[in-house]
Amino acid sequence: MQTESDSYELHVGVPPVEVFRRLRTDAGLSDKAPEAVALALPNTWFGVVLQHEGEPIGMGRIVGDGGTAFQIVDICVHPAHQGRGLGRRIMAALTDELERRAPDTAYVSLIADGPARHLYEKFGFADTATHDSVGMYRLMRTR
Repeated sequence: MQTESDSYELHVGVPPVEVFRRLRTDAGLSDKAPEAVALALPNTWFGVVLQHEGEPIGMGRIVGDGGTAFQIVDICVHPAHQGRGLGRRIMAALTDELERRAPDTAYVSLIADGPARHLYEKFGFADTATHDSVGMYRLMRTR
C-alpha cells in the first residue's frame, strides 16, 4: 500500500533557474533576478529538490566555502504541500550532509523567518543572541 509520503521524492541537486525562482515565489519568498540565480546555483555546496509526482515542489541549499563557513538557504515548500513534514525532510537531508562532510569546526548559519525557527531549532540551531552574537544583513539594491 502506497502512502502519501511515498509520492514525494528528494533528489540531490539544484533546480533550473526558472524553477528555482518559481519555488521561491510560490512559497512566499522574494524573487531573485535570473542573472543572479544563474550565477548562484553552480556555487551550491549541496542542494536538494523535493518532487511530487515528478513536479518540483520544494528545495533547500547549502552555500559556503566548503571548510569554515556554511549557510543554509532557500528552504521552501509549495503551500499546497506544507504541513506534511516536508520542510523537515529537506532540513534532514541538508544537515545529514553537513554532518557527513563539513569539518567539526565549521560555522553553519541560517536566517529563520517567522515560525520556521521552530523547524530549525529541531536541528540544533539556536538564536545567535543567546551566544552573544547578533545576526546582521545588507540587501544590495538595483543601481
